[in-house]
Amino acid sequence: MIDRLVLERIGATEWLLPRTGDMRVPGRIYADEQTISQLEEDTRNRVEWNALRQVRNVAALPGIVDAALALPDVHPGYGFPIGGVGAFDLDQGVVVVGGVGFDINCGVRLLSTPLSWPAAETLLLQLGEQLFRAVPAGLGAEGKLRLPIAEIDQLLMGGASYVVDRGFGEDRDLEYIEENGCAANADPGAVSMRAKQRQFRQLGTLGSGNHYLEVQVVDELLDEETASVYGLSVGQIVISIHTGSRALGHQIGQDYLKEMTTSSQKYGIPIPERELVCAPIRSPEGTRYLSAVACGMNCAFANRQMIAHLVRGVFAEVSGIRPEAVRTIYDIGHNNVKVESHDIDGVSRSVLVHRKGSTRAFASGRKESPSAYQSTGHPVLVGGTMGTASYVMRGTDTGMKATFGSAIHGAGRALSRKKAAKRFWGETVISDLAADGVRVWTHNHRGIAEEAPGAYKDIERVVGAAVDARIGHVVARLRPLVVLKG
Repeated sequence: MIDRLVLERIGATEWLLPRTGDMRVPGRIYADEQTISQLEEDTRNRVEWNALRQVRNVAALPGIVDAALALPDVHPGYGFPIGGVGAFDLDQGVVVVGGVGFDINCGVRLLSTPLSWPAAETLLLQLGEQLFRAVPAGLGAEGKLRLPIAEIDQLLMGGASYVVDRGFGEDRDLEYIEENGCAANADPGAVSMRAKQRQFRQLGTLGSGNHYLEVQVVDELLDEETASVYGLSVGQIVISIHTGSRALGHQIGQDYLKEMTTSSQKYGIPIPERELVCAPIRSPEGTRYLSAVACGMNCAFANRQMIAHLVRGVFAEVSGIRPEAVRTIYDIGHNNVKVESHDIDGVSRSVLVHRKGSTRAFASGRKESPSAYQSTGHPVLVGGTMGTASYVMRGTDTGMKATFGSAIHGAGRALSRKKAAKRFWGETVISDLAADGVRVWTHNHRGIAEEAPGAYKDIERVVGAAVDARIGHVVARLRPLVVLKG
């Protein structure tokens, strides 16, 4: 089957994977030639962990609409490719565990400050040290707020508002969080006791792997008008928080991977890859999983809200600015599944959109965006690596139709963590970054090697491919100054 995966070029950065075999729709990949060459090489070499084959497998799932999509940061994931998007008909389609993954609602919050560069340069060392002490990070890190099980149920239903109601943040934060920080239809009864037990000490923790907290400077504005709407200016100091639902989200994924295996068999759904186990959207199993995912989303929203509160405290202590002067620009996830309305073949339809390592990117005029961003569409937050830029983008009208309003979420890995750990040395990466003006604090030098800038694609290429395909528009470029890693 893999030998039949032949791509046809249909645009400068757009490629078609035609329907073959049991594919119900074609695949469509947005990427530059270098990324496509790697995908094709993996196919020729019959590489087992193959993103192009994963696009093909997603295209064979019941009820999928239009095409199985992959964006410019595409690389292999579990079941779905990372950088993958799939929309499904509500009556005929399925909800897929691999379409969300194990870090439910992993995402980014961007905070602005009134501080500017280079005036703030003298504060960087103290900010890094204080943030490293204040924000728990690393594998199994525990926060200071310990929640009994009953309180965890409230958090899973309330999301960020649960945290704000307890004094950790402000009501205005909620307006600038996707879903206002609270996904609907969350049912704690759909979440196992094991998942809740793993969470009760992890609220307000960064975690490990590719998660990070960065102090950044707005290096360049590419769209001054939209940047002004978002409250961004050249030289401004901002903070990016990248983390998700921690152990709770991972346990939800593990639990439902087992449950959906049974469901796939029950409903007679052929499964080409283990992580693509699924259930009909309107089935009891499908409904239950969606309720559990909503809980995981709320956990992640609450987690980033708590970390933002800790960051505000550090900035107030070190710089003397008021905590409320550190403003939430936006908070958005990139491992989610949601019912959304989209224009499909000229007709508005409600579909279930899976975004795996992909960010919602709605253009102007959508009710889901904050009122302040109605004229532009909400910010799309694209994370770079420790030594490269991050970007603020926005959605486009083309993207609304071509990708169900979805955009890239980062650079995308070029090397697996195992290969990166063999190629790079953590201490060397840190010293090289310091020479480039990036200060790094970490709990794990091997983790730094795994996350070395050289382990990722060139963010400039990836962003450029999205722009060339007109599925994303660049607003601002952010340069890292201080990096905290687990």
